Amino acid sequence: MPFEPNTIADIVQEARSLSGESPWIEFKLNDATTQDEIGEYISALSNTAALFNKNHALMIWGINDATHTIEGTTFDPEKFKKGNQSLALWVSTLLNPQIQFYFHKAEIEGKSIVLLEIVAAYAVPVKFKNVEYVRIDSNKKKLKDFPDTERELWRLLLRKPFETLIAAENVSGETVLRMLNWQAYYKMLDEPPPIEPYILERLLAEQMIVKNETGQYNITNLGAILFARRLSDFPFLERKAIRVILYKGKDRVAATRKEQVGSKGYASGFEGLIDYINGLLPVNEVMGKALRKQVPMYPELAVRELVANTIIHQDFFLSGSSPMVEIFDDRMEITNPGAPLIDEKRFIDHPPLSRNEGLAGFMRRIGVCEERGSGFDKVVTLTEEYQLPAPEIETYHNHTRVILYAHQEFSQMSKANRIYACYLHACLKWVNKGIMTNASLRERFAVNVKNSSMISRILKEACEAGLIKLSEDSTSDRNRRYLPFWA
Repeated sequence: MPFEPNTIADIVQEARSLSGESPWIEFKLNDATTQDEIGEYISALSNTAALFNKNHALMIWGINDATHTIEGTTFDPEKFKKGNQSLALWVSTLLNPQIQFYFHKAEIEGKSIVLLEIVAAYAVPVKFKNVEYVRIDSNKKKLKDFPDTERELWRLLLRKPFETLIAAENVSGETVLRMLNWQAYYKMLDEPPPIEPYILERLLAEQMIVKNETGQYNITNLGAILFARRLSDFPFLERKAIRVILYKGKDRVAATRKEQVGSKGYASGFEGLIDYINGLLPVNEVMGKALRKQVPMYPELAVRELVANTIIHQDFFLSGSSPMVEIFDDRMEITNPGAPLIDEKRFIDHPPLSRNEGLAGFMRRIGVCEERGSGFDKVVTLTEEYQLPAPEIETYHNHTRVILYAHQEFSQMSKANRIYACYLHACLKWVNKGIMTNASLRERFAVNVKNSSMISRILKEACEAGLIKLSEDSTSDRNRRYLPFWA
């Protein structure tokens, strides 16, 4: 998060007071560096900050490197362009990943100072023009030339969870309570809020904020992503807001009827998000014993589970993408950044895994998702009850997508979906201590007993596809029992 204007002078003075030049701080006088060198420095300083467990690195123009005295600078980042592009835009397009950095201009002791704030590397080392840099003894070097340093950097980056990284730095307790919806926190836990100092203590205990060396507070990604009053207050997390798009038709070429991007933290905004999505979903009209009634096209609990899962299991370190819910006339697609941590064919039976344990743990505490990892079991169960096609899972380009299809008659379902529905039915039976038969699959598809031969054909095709297998205790053709391939 960019430094507050009134703290820039304090930061510069603190950097000057350090003995020698710290590896994560670079002093310059004027614009003797080229645009490429600034990009290389951003890579080097970002990676070095991560090595030294710092939240950010600094590059300061107007300070004498040897004496740390303030001499002022003529460097102006707004005028230091590359062609027609601004310096910041040009550099950002050549960084991978595109980390945040901010130029600040200030006047200290009557002299012009420029401060470049650089967020520390996270997840992977930062490259400029596909080269990783680092600072060695206050000198900018290529990281590949120092294999021991490279190994140590990777070790540190892989060990640091997203939730512990800093979303906002050096803010007062009053600002914390203004930026985070602590009222929603206590409401979700069904607890009365205490007086202000104890609220901060509770947020500290939850690791949603941490105290820094100045006595002020840093807001962690965990606190911000769960309870931000406005995600736009946290530039990196703003791009993780959930998008909901309603299309007019069956593909993305069709006109968009509605599109909304979430503005609140995931926990405080979850119920509103689910209500909004359900309000967009089509309904079916069915005939009851006496009256017609409208029922949702998709099971509300299944929608809730899938949205919760896409929030919890996303890879926050993938830049330029966020969770997305897309609603078409014949289906809804829920996509999250990140490939699944387990094989998509084992979602029903595999113990739960999460990239974001802190986020997942809190969402479970407030009842948003399942503690036991049975969320997908519930989705499959509900789609069977609603006589819907099987939910499909797609993985591509580091993303995971789950598709819920609107109701289709058995004759309208594709062959592939029938076979996959058969496999999921076998999985569901097995994890619930049951076993799949022709009769149970007929019931799942609502197929009349006189058409049992159609079900037998699906069972045969699922066996040939390697998704199911015959149980060893199947004694005759009439008494065949089926298991998922992994049972």
